[in-house]
Amino acid sequence: MPAASLTERLSILADAAKYDASCASSGTEKRNSKDRKGLGSTEGMGICHSYAPDGRCISLLKILLTNHCIFDCHYCVNRKSSNVARAKFTVQEVVDLTLGFYRRNYIEGLFLSSGIVRSPSATMEQMVDVARRLRRDHGFRGYIHLKTIPEADPELVAEAGLWADRISINVELPTSEGLDRLAPDKQAGQIENTIGMIGDRITENKDAQKHFRHAPKFAPAGQSTQMIVGADGASDATIVQRASGLYNKHRLRRVYYSAFSPIPDASAVLPLSRPPLIREHRLYQSDWLIRFYGFQPTEVQGAMDDGGMLPLDIDPKLAWALRFRERFPVDINRASKDMLLRVPGLGTKAVDKIVQSRRLQRLRLEDLARLTRSIDKLRPFIIAEGWRPTGLIDRADLRSRLAPPVKQLELFG
Repeated sequence: MPAASLTERLSILADAAKYDASCASSGTEKRNSKDRKGLGSTEGMGICHSYAPDGRCISLLKILLTNHCIFDCHYCVNRKSSNVARAKFTVQEVVDLTLGFYRRNYIEGLFLSSGIVRSPSATMEQMVDVARRLRRDHGFRGYIHLKTIPEADPELVAEAGLWADRISINVELPTSEGLDRLAPDKQAGQIENTIGMIGDRITENKDAQKHFRHAPKFAPAGQSTQMIVGADGASDATIVQRASGLYNKHRLRRVYYSAFSPIPDASAVLPLSRPPLIREHRLYQSDWLIRFYGFQPTEVQGAMDDGGMLPLDIDPKLAWALRFRERFPVDINRASKDMLLRVPGLGTKAVDKIVQSRRLQRLRLEDLARLTRSIDKLRPFIIAEGWRPTGLIDRADLRSRLAPPVKQLELFG
């Protein structure tokens, strides 16, 4: 059988990398080659593949070094028992592809992951070598994200942070029981320890930079992880609690959620269908509430049903407000910032504008209309100058009035 061409291997390994959601490039330091030293930049525009939280378009060459793997994780399309086309790049081929795509303005950086061949350490060594050659031999100053392997030698994982902007390790599943059942080759404790080790290195590096100006940077964009949603029986409450623990204990930059997707030749222990994508979206919204709106995990869980699941028809913030109606309405001219952040329909920017504006005048509904996109969702939950909801908050049909209209499904959608 003739060897696959570079183009054919690129097609296979780029497609195999699409299941990893944790490839945003926000948070890195700004670097460029305007001083005519080195190549590349972490800024600029190209062909966009993802978006940073600030709305900036990010283009990354997102590939696997190889999709061969000695592990047999049931949910992974690249597991060793899977009947998929296999391919592999050499280290130099990945380096050449990255530089070639960058020079053509196709990408701003590289996201590199891999299946595990020979051993975790052998694979990790090759991935680190890619980043090392780009940085050291070619002066590449674009963004690099390395998906590290927790079973690899800790020194290799640590070296990855010296060359990459961001490093990440997937916790894969919310519970250790689910990981034992669906990924028998992986250990939850080992993954957690490696995440902790990287977190400690990042903290130590930040401290070193305060005291030593030329201290080498270690993963300046931090570390992230990813959880698969719907492959096991974990509830949204379990997922939210797990993510919150990772944020608090290891100071992760992001936890990404990826809805389980059925794969070819799937194992009998996997669900037959994928969870609704809106469930993934609701988990991201709950994540935002905890990270930016001051909600505690227990408060988010208060918006869930008795089975620990977030409602799919309304967002978690509205669900929480409807569950705890006794806290509303709130006076936008007197309420604390924390309470304003809990009002459905008010985002962080709108709350900041309200706090600033009410120092100068008492705000009316028409003033809010200029600060937010819509006040329809706000009316039952707020008191403003000249406006009081007069029992709207107690209406039995309030949920149905505020829920988005049901859309007709497309026959060929």
